[in-house]
Amino acid sequence: MLKIKIFDEEHEKDLEDEVNLFLETIEPSDLKQIQYQVAVAPEPESGTIFCFSAMILYET
Repeated sequence: MLKIKIFDEEHEKDLEDEVNLFLETIEPSDLKQIQYQVAVAPEPESGTIFCFSAMILYET
């Protein structure tokens, strides 16, 4: 069965850490695809907001 796991972090290093931790829990042959995206939005009060996200498609 195919499943997805979605990650969303404010810092790219946090995303990297979370994805690497998850990848340790699955077999390499079960990994099908990783999609990565960055969104940027201006925030008048706190500056720029970054959103780093990844979606992993894997098989169970």
